Formats: sequence, structure tokens, C-alpha cells
Amino acid sequence: MNNQNPIWALISTFGLMSLFAVGGAAAAVPEMHRIAVDVHHWMSEKQFADAYAIAQLSPGPNVLIVTLIGYTVAGIPGALAATLAMCLPTALLAYYVSRLLSRPSRSRWPSLIQAALVPLSIGLMAASALILAQSTDRSIAALLLTATVAVIAAVSRVNPLWLLLAGGLLGFAGIVQ
Repeated sequence: MNNQNPIWALISTFGLMSLFAVGGAAAAVPEMHRIAVDVHHWMSEKQFADAYAIAQLSPGPNVLIVTLIGYTVAGIPGALAATLAMCLPTALLAYYVSRLLSRPSRSRWPSLIQAALVPLSIGLMAASALILAQSTDRSIAALLLTATVAVIAAVSRVNPLWLLLAGGLLGFAGIVQ
């Protein structure tokens, strides 16, 4: 695949991935990681983790990770191609499915499908969290911080920004790397 046009590689990769990203781009992070780091070697582990962090800290949709991967591969044209490939097929599919579901029907299939997608989305996002933790937690302190933040976020109503600030301060102090 080294001789393939990088723009077409981005379009084919993210166009197909968009159709399986149930729950949004965050649910597809493990596959993005596998393709960008392991398959195509577009980015290193650290570059991917940094791109994910930048995408999450930036205002806007979480699909920005795709834009950053595209930019790394082929500059601005790559960023545009990857973003459109990730967004356009899903948007068209969602449009047509919503029109289909808005029709009056007595079928139970729409509600069953919607109910089945919830645990699927949660599982995909948990897999994303695991992939990112594996690629960034390089010390016991970082692993403990990740586990502590995950537990606090799961059992309390603490604003995640406070947890992010605490992690940033620990990193700045050199306690966590």
C-alpha cells in the first residue's frame, strides 16, 4: 500500500470506518489507532495519543481526531479528505434512516435496533479508552492516575474539567509522565 495515493487511502479508510462508527468517532478510536499506527504507520503511538488529546481539548466535535490524522498524512488536502470521508457517508445514512424511522409503523424492529446500539456504543467507547490508556500509560503513576480518574468519573458527579486539571498539574509537576 506504500505506492497508493495517500488521499485515496484516507478516503477509503475513513469512508468505510464511518459506517461502522456506532456511537460516533470516539467509538472508532481503536480502529483508527490500529490503522494509523499499526497498519499504515502514518503516526507513532505518541503522535496518535497527542492528536487524540488535541482533538478532545479543542472545541467542536470529537471527529477532529480524523482531521489531525489526515493532516499528518497529506497536509490540508488530507485533513479535508479524511474529515469528509468520516462525516459524509454517516450523515447520508443517518438522514435516510431517520426518514425511514419517522414513517408510521407498528414494527418493533426500530426500537429493538436502537436498544441494541446502546451497549454496542458503550463497549466501543470503553475499547477506545483502553487503547488510549495502553498507548499513554508508560509508568505506574500514570496507570494509577488513569484508574483513579476513571473510578472518580464513574461514581461521582465531579466535573471532568477538574480531573483534567488535576492530571495536568501532576504532569506539570513531573509526578506523572
